[in-house]
Amino acid sequence: MDGNKEQAERCIEVAQISFAAGNVEKAERFLLKAERLYPTTRAKELLTRVQAASSGTSPKQTTPPGTPNSEELRRRKNLNHQPTQREYTSEQLDAVRRVKTKCKDYYEVLGVTKEATDSDIKKAYKKLALQLHPDKNHAPGSAEAFKAVGNAAAVLTDAEKRKAYDARADEPHPAHTHHQFYARGFESDLTAEELFNMFFGGTGFPGAGPTVYARRRAREPEPRDSSAGLMQMLPVLVLVLLSMMSGFFISEPVYSLTHSPKYPVPRETVNLKVPYYVKENFHTDYQGSLRRLEMAIEEEYIVGLRHACQRERNYRDSVAWKARNFGDPRHHADAQRLRMPSCEKLQQYQR
Repeated sequence: MDGNKEQAERCIEVAQISFAAGNVEKAERFLLKAERLYPTTRAKELLTRVQAASSGTSPKQTTPPGTPNSEELRRRKNLNHQPTQREYTSEQLDAVRRVKTKCKDYYEVLGVTKEATDSDIKKAYKKLALQLHPDKNHAPGSAEAFKAVGNAAAVLTDAEKRKAYDARADEPHPAHTHHQFYARGFESDLTAEELFNMFFGGTGFPGAGPTVYARRRAREPEPRDSSAGLMQMLPVLVLVLLSMMSGFFISEPVYSLTHSPKYPVPRETVNLKVPYYVKENFHTDYQGSLRRLEMAIEEEYIVGLRHACQRERNYRDSVAWKARNFGDPRHHADAQRLRMPSCEKLQQYQR
């Protein structure tokens, strides 16, 4: 019941406001609803007045306390139709007048020189945009000044547009064009509000809606250049194709210097007796010169021994150097006695 009572009170308040504004039907509708939710004397008395006003007869009951009379209703109605005058400061009015009447080009609009960098232009725009935004500056003409500042920033932060603008500005033009010259032929593709949202992250002032520019870009998918994507993928496709073709043209080795399931049959060269291994079908499939094959095997084997011998020597010298620097004669002697089997084999083949 308490919830119905609160709703009934709200209906009575809405009915009083509607009745004061001259909307008798709405007032009667809400009072009837209040009576259904929670009957009260206040609602009944006000409903009687509303129904009497609707039928043109005078009510028998006395006017409820707090209900405005006809004179008060007319006064309130006149006040509701009068536009409210929003206040602004003299500094805000001067800023608007400067942009609208005193500036001859976009550089003067933003208060920068022609040598200003992109960062300087953006910084000047942010300062002026906050100062001239119609939500903050209520001086007459603030919307036009805000748009002019946006156009200036949009042109001067675009390298191509700025170049064209500077070239156009250097051309002679009639004196009567005055400050309006800077806006002719150099309008931004975006509205001033969209540009403002771009510079300030789409937030704007409190109560502002989402970024119009962001919504527009979301609806319009980015065009895709299929030929450019194919050109970027071309090197990868070529590498894949070459790797696939290499498997057809490169044959497997005939021999191996190490034993494996693929090369299980042991053999050795005639000259240096170097051991090597071949496949089981080597005797039937190999049609080349066996002498040249064994010469290649011996050369590969000797080169491998030389590399292994060099690694063994480097390790021995490193251990000996550390022992000598730490003043440890025992470890130094041990380093000198380290065996180097690859070097020993290499010496055997070089005798």
